[in-house]
Amino acid sequence: MVAYHDMEWGRPVHEERRLFEMLCLEGAQAGLSWASILRRREGYRAAYDAFDAERMAAYDDERQARLLLDARIIRNRAKVAAFRDNARAVLRLRQEDGGLGAFLWSAVGGEPVVGAFERLVDIPVRTPLAESLSRELRARGFRFVGPVIVYAYLQSVGIVDDHLLGCFRREAGVAG
Repeated sequence: MVAYHDMEWGRPVHEERRLFEMLCLEGAQAGLSWASILRRREGYRAAYDAFDAERMAAYDDERQARLLLDARIIRNRAKVAAFRDNARAVLRLRQEDGGLGAFLWSAVGGEPVVGAFERLVDIPVRTPLAESLSRELRARGFRFVGPVIVYAYLQSVGIVDDHLLGCFRREAGVAG
């Protein structure tokens, strides 16, 4: 978890596949610890064709059934179904709004929203931005994108920078 924080969490991501991967993984985390998902991340990448949305959108029911038997991932029927639905939604988003990155970053004017929190307990679990994006994503066919999941997602991909005041990552700048 320390390495994840130090090397990944909160760094701005613009690459479409990485944004999609993190959206899926944040949804997979629902009801579980983030550490349990991180331990399975390589398994998810292998099981889901490195989060290639085109390939995932084309998964048939047989492929979905095989995923439910794959011990490398969380074998939850609703989450497995959501990954395919989210891949299909990402493809539609590419046609309608220029892709997931363009859609998300436009919601914040292209610049990360920077929090100013001194303690972890002060960081909210949801915000009006997350609530709005959650509604928009659901309307576009995404699943497992409630406002708490969306806020954690925005933090993980650096759209929101909630590194604590005094955190070396904040002091170095998230890109550093």
